[in-house]
Amino acid sequence: MLAAFASAISGDDPLGGLEIGERPEPEVAPGFTTVTVRATSLNHHDLWSLRGVGLPEERLPMILGCDGAGIDEDGNEVVVHAVVGEGGRGVKDGERPTILTERYQGTFAERVAVPRWNLLPKPAALSFEEAACLPTAWLTAYRMLFTRSGTQPGDTILVQGAGGGVASALIVLARAAGYRVWATSRSEEKRARAVELGAHQAFESGARLPERVDAVMETVGAATWAHSVASVREEGTIVISGATSGPNPPAALTRVFFHQLRVVGSTMGSRDELARLLRFCEVTGVRPVIDSVRSLVEAPEGFAKMESGDLVGKLVFAI
Repeated sequence: MLAAFASAISGDDPLGGLEIGERPEPEVAPGFTTVTVRATSLNHHDLWSLRGVGLPEERLPMILGCDGAGIDEDGNEVVVHAVVGEGGRGVKDGERPTILTERYQGTFAERVAVPRWNLLPKPAALSFEEAACLPTAWLTAYRMLFTRSGTQPGDTILVQGAGGGVASALIVLARAAGYRVWATSRSEEKRARAVELGAHQAFESGARLPERVDAVMETVGAATWAHSVASVREEGTIVISGATSGPNPPAALTRVFFHQLRVVGSTMGSRDELARLLRFCEVTGVRPVIDSVRSLVEAPEGFAKMESGDLVGKLVFAI
């Protein structure tokens, strides 16, 4: 079957280890089933995998891709939850949960094998391309906003680095749920796009805000951390789910403890949260922001586009 896979690891030239070609049909372990993939979407996780983060060389070759939507063995339209082994379901006793592509082959292929428990019904109102955007970036955004931030509709949130998949999802979800939404970006084009997506205002990165916010959604890391700490109100919250610009910014501990800030980590989300996200999209009419749809053989161009930061929303591969 056709697949996009990591054949080598390189921190300096990650795209050099990406190959498009034939791979064996998926091995179906007890409790697993196969899904014929109709659409899948690209995440920064896939780029980091090519750098060896979470993917050691001894597990190569590894089919990449965490997100997927397609048809199960019974002909049902389904969405794949990307975390294998959540709550010990579908895996051997004692096996820790992992995201697809760390231990199990991923979704950038014509077929993928996952535990049956990981499949959720795809709402008929969502296309395969839209549904394939939800299990990683959009689920991460959903958990950051609704589970981890401690905020409520009517509060003001700041989304750092508008343009990425998680940031775009945060803007759309927060606006639909009744938040006041502000966003930042170095790019004038991406600031304009953030307003189109639902941000009430968009500012240059590092700009002084009209007032401090109730919570900051942080996925950028070192480049925006000082601004995030300065922008949140007394006893406000900074929710962190990524650090694409670097993981080691100055800590700014004096401001953190003096203003009694909450710094909260957030990673992915649960199957139940994904089910709620699917219903949220179905009921509200919210749809994932898609930068472009490409064929799987165009994966190298898609990876290059993500590496350059030249996208807004999700990049989808139709299979």
